[in-house]
Amino acid sequence: MEQEGEKKIIGVSRNVFFLGWVSLLTDMSSEMIFNVLPLFLLNVLKVGTPIIGLIEGIAEGTASLFRLISGWLSDRLGRRKGLTVFGYALSTVSKPFLYIASSWGVVLAVRFTDRVGKGVRDAPRDALVADSTSDSERGRSFGFHRGMDTAGAVLGIALAALVVYLVEREALQLTWHAFRALVLSGIGPAVLAVLILLFFVREKKRGAQRKPGEPAAPQPVREAPAKTALDRRFKLFLLIMVLFTLGNSSDAFLILRAQNLGFSVFWVLILFVAFNLVYALAAMPAGVVSDRLGRKRVIVVGWTIYALSYLGLGLASAKWQVWLLFALYGLYYGISEGVTRAFVADLVPVERRGTAYGWYHAAVGISLLPASVIAGLLWQYISPAATFYFGAGMAGVAMLGLLLFVKEK
Repeated sequence: MEQEGEKKIIGVSRNVFFLGWVSLLTDMSSEMIFNVLPLFLLNVLKVGTPIIGLIEGIAEGTASLFRLISGWLSDRLGRRKGLTVFGYALSTVSKPFLYIASSWGVVLAVRFTDRVGKGVRDAPRDALVADSTSDSERGRSFGFHRGMDTAGAVLGIALAALVVYLVEREALQLTWHAFRALVLSGIGPAVLAVLILLFFVREKKRGAQRKPGEPAAPQPVREAPAKTALDRRFKLFLLIMVLFTLGNSSDAFLILRAQNLGFSVFWVLILFVAFNLVYALAAMPAGVVSDRLGRKRVIVVGWTIYALSYLGLGLASAKWQVWLLFALYGLYYGISEGVTRAFVADLVPVERRGTAYGWYHAAVGISLLPASVIAGLLWQYISPAATFYFGAGMAGVAMLGLLLFVKEK
């Protein structure tokens, strides 16, 4: 929990501020490289969409186990920072190997390692954000963090577009030379992110605020809280997130859809700049609104926008429609991502926060394996539009579940 009297930087605690910069730089690096990975697989390595879906699904799904373990471990240790540093460092070390990738097996290995790093860091980092924030400002803090993360995506994709334009102008397909240039360009920001995390983010020692050595301090460590830790509301919310995620396949399919509708590699990247810009601008205001009106209402609005954007991507036939739908999709992310993470913290006690985030990220990540495989099969054997119709339908089911079965406080 944020300590009284702690100085804030632009309205958030010191930890949240620097964790925002860590996410900005990491996402800047990742988006420069991984945003075009589906095009590298399709255009350069000549891999089909079922394999692309399988790669994304395995990477996200298997790495989700590490989210669960790291969240639980951070609660047991009472410390978040070490696991967060290790996760960011592992992702950073894996990226340069894409420079020599010449088969989809190598791409899978690198993608898997990067996602393991993400899995190790996500739950402890989110718990560290929650630990560094007062209850009344949790939406603001997660909104700020998501906004910084997405600002990094905007910068990363804009730089990627510049690199692609310099190397291959407006070619419809990605080339090997352009991809290698992107890999080299993306390493520096990732290294800087790890250094900021090491030197500027502080561990939050929960329960260390009492100075007298009173017997009241050890009591929260006992197993009794576990009985009420992950209650029925949280479990129902996880189940609904699984339903939603089954239709929310990897964003690789948005990239392929844009190319399918005639966008060059350069303009696909500019589309993602627009998407992430809307995401970044919406994230913090959505968090502030959720602090006042409640998380559930905001999440429902976000999921409604998601369903409309996916339905539109299935129906789209003109480029101007794709521009509008990508902006709408960015609005969904901005409204929902940070608020959903803040909602997790609302549903569980402080002592079990790391474990709860581990379960949350694990449930979402594991669901991405069947989601991405289903999307790839629908794309290849029915039509590209079918992938997006399925996603819109699952979002509608999940929305009804959230409205009917999950109560706020």
